[in-house]
Amino acid sequence: MELRHLRYFAAVAETRHFGRAADRLHMAQPALSQSIRQLEAELGTPLFVRTTRQVRLTPAGEFLQVEVARILEAVEASVRGVRRIADGRQGLVRIAFTGSAAHTQLPRFARAVKRELPGVALEIHADLLTPAQVGGLREGSLDVGVLRPPMSGTDLSSRTIASEPLVLAVAADHRLASEPAVAMADLRAERFVQFAGADSAVNDAVLRSCREAGFVPHHEHEAAGISVLLPLVAADLGVALVPASVRAAPLTGVVFRDVVDAASVDLALAWRTDETNPAVLAVLQALTADTSPDDSPTPLADEVSR
Repeated sequence: MELRHLRYFAAVAETRHFGRAADRLHMAQPALSQSIRQLEAELGTPLFVRTTRQVRLTPAGEFLQVEVARILEAVEASVRGVRRIADGRQGLVRIAFTGSAAHTQLPRFARAVKRELPGVALEIHADLLTPAQVGGLREGSLDVGVLRPPMSGTDLSSRTIASEPLVLAVAADHRLASEPAVAMADLRAERFVQFAGADSAVNDAVLRSCREAGFVPHHEHEAAGISVLLPLVAADLGVALVPASVRAAPLTGVVFRDVVDAASVDLALAWRTDETNPAVLAVLQALTADTSPDDSPTPLADEVSR
């Protein structure tokens, strides 16, 4: 039994007329009649009662009409699903955010995907530092990272979407909490809380800022993410220099102050250079549509295919 035979049967069953059904199908009536007879022979039972005045369904034909409608709808739904997947309009994309980016970028990115690609589901991994994201991208457990560059190697590509200054996080009762702004030199004698991991871009920017001010920071504690770092600061176990976006996640007992001569850190989208999943590529396009640092977004198609 071929799918075309079911389509032929459906047309005749609906019109109850071989001539009109043949016109709808853009085929000759004799060829249609022969196909229906082949279907009836295969099933071993008549599907239509044919007279010179009318064509009507047999009980078997009435049953088949219902089943064929269901089958053809399932086929059409399958075709639509395949096309949505091929076009990147359906699927699952696993995306990770650094701790600070989760508070500022996650809501906007999730809304952009929901608006532009409603058939694509996002699996969110929040408060994941850059080294862990790079590992996940390379291992295939993540599809897109929102992280702090740089990254080593040519197997991953990235695009900067923001640049933000470092700000000072201190306990509410710290001596610098009442200052409107501070300089790096004011932190010379402070104990620092830093992010865990040797490849932290934020740690590198903090170290660079301190060295330019003439000192090396004393690291008192390490935190696996911003959700641990801020409570350590609130407990007055040290100060921290963090990306300005951390201000979007206030914590009781912690205040933020501008640092006039601190470095800045970039935020970037990252993906596998050889990525071919249409859903991932479509999400990357949606996320970069309005996040270009110079307000002149360009398509990612060429970048991703390199």
